[in-house]
Amino acid sequence: MTMKLTIVYDNEAYNKELDADWGFSCLIEACGRRILFDTGASGPILLGNMKKLGIDPRSIDEVFISHSHFDHTGGLSSFLRANPKATTYVPASFRPPAAGNIVSVKEPGQLHPNLFSTGELGGIEQSLAVKVEGELVVIAGCSHPGIGNIMRAASQFGKVSALVGGFHSFSELRLLKELRLVCPCHCTQRKAEIRKAYPLSCVEGGAGKVIEVWPG
Repeated sequence: MTMKLTIVYDNEAYNKELDADWGFSCLIEACGRRILFDTGASGPILLGNMKKLGIDPRSIDEVFISHSHFDHTGGLSSFLRANPKATTYVPASFRPPAAGNIVSVKEPGQLHPNLFSTGELGGIEQSLAVKVEGELVVIAGCSHPGIGNIMRAASQFGKVSALVGGFHSFSELRLLKELRLVCPCHCTQRKAEIRKAYPLSCVEGGAGKVIEVWPG
């Protein structure tokens, strides 16, 4: 089984036809499901970038919200108007718009076979872990609870081999040493340092970037 991840919303545009904006969202295609991780800050930008990428909102099964900050939830209402049938997983501390099928997540656990939530860490943020060929790909929104805590929480479901998303002010670069793939996005303050430390495993992010894990 492989996993395809398409960054839809980011501070930078990998595909220059897309709009860059402060925030994060990506489409995860794995385990027979299409999951939108976070929704960026702006509904029009989110849906506009999806249209340019040929992604129909109605084709998405579920939404996974990492935390309540506007740059990760601003597009949620617009998305749910386009696809009111999508199930939305939110951390327990977040009060989402009164629409759609909302599932509140507090504790770590399995959402579906090979798809897991770390649970709400630090009372603010959950991360998504996808098991691909026996190894975990972890997607984080802003990593407010700390990369170390996120990786430890995810490791109860298997070996963490990839990390994608916003890392904020993360500086413990040694924690990335054993990873096969690292993609720092959005709010990551030390992108250049991470690229320099891990030139073989670090890949560029940005809206429009497509990552396949592990394609043989």
